[in-house]
Amino acid sequence: MDLTTKYLGLTLKNPIVVGSCGLTSSVSEIKKLEKQGAAAVVLKSIFEEEILMDVENQLREARENGFIYDKYSETLDYIDVHVKEDHLDEYIQLIKAAKKEVLIPIIASINCVSSSVWTHFASHIEEAGADGLELNISLNPSDLVTRDFEQSIKVIIHKVLAQVTVPVTIKLNNSFTHMAKTILDLSQTGISGLVLFNRAYMPDIDINTMEAVQGKSFSSPNDFVESMRWIALLSDKVNCSLAAAKGIHTHEAIIKQILAGADAVQIVSVLYENGIESINGLLSGLEKWMQEKGFSSLEKFKGKASSKNVGNPAVFERIQFMKYFSGIH
Repeated sequence: MDLTTKYLGLTLKNPIVVGSCGLTSSVSEIKKLEKQGAAAVVLKSIFEEEILMDVENQLREARENGFIYDKYSETLDYIDVHVKEDHLDEYIQLIKAAKKEVLIPIIASINCVSSSVWTHFASHIEEAGADGLELNISLNPSDLVTRDFEQSIKVIIHKVLAQVTVPVTIKLNNSFTHMAKTILDLSQTGISGLVLFNRAYMPDIDINTMEAVQGKSFSSPNDFVESMRWIALLSDKVNCSLAAAKGIHTHEAIIKQILAGADAVQIVSVLYENGIESINGLLSGLEKWMQEKGFSSLEKFKGKASSKNVGNPAVFERIQFMKYFSGIH
């Protein structure tokens, strides 16, 4: 079976990309993922928020120890630059080491909350040898201030594309009012791909302590339906690659995403729950299904169930239950 696929202009040996997570934060783990069959990895993100927090912590410590005086304001700039460069250097070393040890594409990841000047990191990441760059843009939908999130993302894209020539992909959350228009608009900005969707932090409430706590860390097997829906609706309309993320736990989910029109899928939760060996099982299940259906390659069935090709596209377009269906209201 020919499992190769094109994603971000890169030729992958199969559609399975390991998403940004702790499993992609060291060369030793990346080598294991490659051995198990992963076609590419997205490195654990370098977080803008983490960098900014580190800067604030060091500035506070400097103030407490009397190292900052009004007349020596250059100390502020020194700490700011020093902290950022430390984070960047550590990340660059990971990219360089990974590129020496594995053959699969290495996609760097930046978790963004603003369009600040730190986006110059992108050019250094490219110089380190990354095969691509994923921008995980974390715009908070619970923000009560009216903001144009789509425009904010476009500003970040514009700044990053001005810095690099490697393919850039955007990992979106699912909180846009006009999702279809947002996806289509962003696909026209010059980016090479979109990842649908980012898994948001899930809070919970402990009813014994009556306090807010962290909710379930991993995705559920049914979560894949949301990205499948939007990929099926838009895969023939966008001007870039599409990758499905969140809830990809089985080979059936992978098959459905490709039938919808996805070029690749990102997996994380299933690796934590079932071990990285599960990559092999996912690939075996995919190959067995292809053999049973008579497909010699992924391209033979990619997009066969997209809204363009499916007999009833309204299945993907409906926003409410049909009220007469089984008496559900």
